[in-house]
Amino acid sequence: MSSVPTTPRGKTSFNPTTPATTRVGATHLTQASPHYATTRRHSLYGVEDRVVIDPGSRIWKVGFSGEGKPRDVFHPTVKAGGGTESLWKLERASDALARAEEDKMLEIRLQTAIRSVFHDSLLTDPKARKVILIESPLLPLYIKDTMARILFENQVPSVSFAPSHLLSLMSVGRITGLVIDCGHLESVALPIFAARPLFPKIQTTPLAGSRLTAHLRALLLTFATYLPPPASLSAAMSVPIANRATRVPLEVLTEEVVEEIKTRCCFVGDPVEDHTVPDDQAMPDSDVEMDVDASEGTQSESDVSRIDSVTSSQAGSSEFSVVTNPQAYASSSKEAGQSQGTLQALERVYKRSSTATDLQMRVTPPVAQQTGTGLGMLLIPGWIRERATEVLFERGDIDESSLAEVILDVLLKIPVDLRKTLASTILVSGGTAMISGFIPRLHAEIIRALSPPPPSSHIPRSGKGKRPPPPKYDKYACLRPLTPFFAIINNPSPPPTKSERARVNAGKGPAFSPAMLAWVGGSLAGSLKTGGAEVAREKWDEGVEEGDTQGVRSRADSSPNRSKTQLPDWTRSPLRSRQ
Repeated sequence: MSSVPTTPRGKTSFNPTTPATTRVGATHLTQASPHYATTRRHSLYGVEDRVVIDPGSRIWKVGFSGEGKPRDVFHPTVKAGGGTESLWKLERASDALARAEEDKMLEIRLQTAIRSVFHDSLLTDPKARKVILIESPLLPLYIKDTMARILFENQVPSVSFAPSHLLSLMSVGRITGLVIDCGHLESVALPIFAARPLFPKIQTTPLAGSRLTAHLRALLLTFATYLPPPASLSAAMSVPIANRATRVPLEVLTEEVVEEIKTRCCFVGDPVEDHTVPDDQAMPDSDVEMDVDASEGTQSESDVSRIDSVTSSQAGSSEFSVVTNPQAYASSSKEAGQSQGTLQALERVYKRSSTATDLQMRVTPPVAQQTGTGLGMLLIPGWIRERATEVLFERGDIDESSLAEVILDVLLKIPVDLRKTLASTILVSGGTAMISGFIPRLHAEIIRALSPPPPSSHIPRSGKGKRPPPPKYDKYACLRPLTPFFAIINNPSPPPTKSERARVNAGKGPAFSPAMLAWVGGSLAGSLKTGGAEVAREKWDEGVEEGDTQGVRSRADSSPNRSKTQLPDWTRSPLRSRQ
């Protein structure tokens, strides 16, 4: 009989053995290896983990559940000549034929994107993978129906629909909070209490990434300077730079160039204080803007941001360099602003409060200027880099509220006993929120919007029948006691506060990118086998067959009828009437 090795203290040493497992009724498809503590997603035949798709109007994020980041982030619509475009827009054509053509093009684009998800990005079989589709609360039902139909045509077992705001909140370990998603087409604020989205309290504004892009392009066309490449190498040495400076051609500001400037050069500056602006350079009031004749060509900042993007040529590689002598190009910027009275006032105000440095960016010149002597040079003023995002924070009207006003309007609609809880648990998500300084500026704008209005400087005249003017309408007066309780969970630099509730929540969220919060929440929901409303393929096929027996085609024209019973739609759920 062999002796058992012992330790120095006389105890029997540990003898590792392979754990005994039964393999009766189990296959390699349903049971992981007993020798390695790995999950099934690492196996070639593993099909347990779900496919998580975050379909945006411009950027898609796809991957498997249980993972910390998506496998691929791509643009679903890339033009042949370069550039990208949105899959869908906020408005639809009024004509029936034009709308049918738009729906057909949308179906083709979605079909190409979904096939690329499975066959190019994830390299998996769609027949064996359940899908979690992250949707915006205001995603149109016909887009949701088209996505579901294409997925089921690819033999996906089931599709789960989960709201993006709830998943973003789950990714930071919370079930209660006020989530604002700043995307490309619109910014949506939705309160969530105990993991239940309060959809009737939702607020939205079109001030988002697309508006910022259009506004940035308009500012560059008006105030930036373009230096075309010299006709020859000798001209580059003899002709002064100031003599070659011109206004920026439309062909230079391609989508790639504007997007690169927005993501790499722009940042959000501190709020412009009123006392720093002299009276002769102050921005015109709304009453003054209404009295200005439209023939004079004056435009407000919001009007300029509505300029549509133009078709442009493909842009080449670009580099940035600091401008050491920006006075040489000042004449061109002044000439560009002669015809824009309101923009001139904006330029004076923002230049006075801006400390950013001017940059030079190499761009591809227009076809007529491609002489083979190099690339053109685009001079980007520093105040545009810092103040282009002001369009998202300026106080708008009832249809285009600023981001701070959207959050405060949500708090006005929710019950009073929930306001303090939601005000101290604000979460900011979306790709537009990734601009440097965005979240701290949003917190500052919320506090600024709650400040009491300045006293009226009008002195009533003495005499019979003269009454003092009524006080200004203070919309957020009831929310002013909540000022010390405001806190943003993912604020990278939270301000000091006296409230313990705000101190506990401000800046305590995980260091996830705001654009990835929804996808990370979907990955977490898939690994926990939770999620939103799930539609199985068998139930979908039954709805299609029922629609066909009633003489309705199973294509886009039958989607509204089938969507009433198959796809989740909170807008069609009955709401309780207020007593």
